[in-house]
Amino acid sequence: MKNRFLLLVFLLSFTLNWAQQDTNSETKDSIVQKPHEFTVMPYISYNRNLEFMFGVTPMYMFRMNRNDLKSPRSMVGLAGVYTTNKSYFIAVFSQMYFKEDSWRLQVFGVTGDHLSQFYAGDIDEPGFYDYATNTTIINVGIKRKIVEHLYGGFAYTYSHYETDFYDLQPATTTTSQGLEINFMIDKRSNIYYPMNGYQTKLRLKMYPLWMGNDERANRILTSHNHYFPFRKDKDVLAARYSGQFGLGSIPFEQQVTVGGKDIRGYSEGKYRGDGLIAVQSEYRWNFHRKMGLVGFAGLATIYGSDTSSFDWKMYPGAGVGYRYQAFKSMKFNVGLDAAVGKDDWGIYFRIGEAF
Repeated sequence: MKNRFLLLVFLLSFTLNWAQQDTNSETKDSIVQKPHEFTVMPYISYNRNLEFMFGVTPMYMFRMNRNDLKSPRSMVGLAGVYTTNKSYFIAVFSQMYFKEDSWRLQVFGVTGDHLSQFYAGDIDEPGFYDYATNTTIINVGIKRKIVEHLYGGFAYTYSHYETDFYDLQPATTTTSQGLEINFMIDKRSNIYYPMNGYQTKLRLKMYPLWMGNDERANRILTSHNHYFPFRKDKDVLAARYSGQFGLGSIPFEQQVTVGGKDIRGYSEGKYRGDGLIAVQSEYRWNFHRKMGLVGFAGLATIYGSDTSSFDWKMYPGAGVGYRYQAFKSMKFNVGLDAAVGKDDWGIYFRIGEAF
């Protein structure tokens, strides 16, 4: 259960938006400065599922071709995290930009043991139940520029879960292979810290039977991020819409959970279903050249929950956060967020912005 939450923890913490970025995304200052840079980040966080989380994250930024100043700088990184409830995961991530940003390649992999809980409502004794999952996920995707600001591409995802539900139900082993077709319009002003512009994504994820999946399932994922400069281009108001829609019979592992990057303030994993719609906004106040504060709020709803009373209810979330510029030669922040939701809360260590 909630195998997907392990991946969401990683994606939440490393929301680099490294999947699709704008050709002209780097500022003039960052272009004339170092073509490569290395940093090591400590990782400290807490949520009500995994408890205290700590680890280390080395990251390396570089240019695939020193003479290609049109392509954004590429990134590779490694993350190792251990939690006080005895979970752990190791992840690698990479995003490559080359041929004057005509091609983009991403590689992502994570493996680990996840000890957590899920909420079962439509049973004789509703409540939270413990489970343990060993998870391995590998994702490879490539995109090609179609016209200016418009990209299209494909991705492949392999997922393997071994889940022990203890005394509630028999253990399960699930392996899935998915194909994705995606399109993106990206007119943001900067890769890692956009001051203006927007980004729109459309993704179709398919899990066909001919790839060895036990059940056929499809998901449509949509999102739109918009950025508005304030205070003479010192601050930013960012707004986001996200919609994830399951089509057909959606296995438990492919359901979505209220929480993560779309609605902070939910860490128990209680509200989950076949689909989710969320809107949120965030004001980013840069009171210092290398430091800032953020305030954010949002609202989400789900459908297709195993607990029918959760469907189409409103789930608000709000909080504040601190940001610090991690790399010397470009605006790339790390920080800490604290948020509250409906009967829930969470603290999040963040590398990069939420969206």
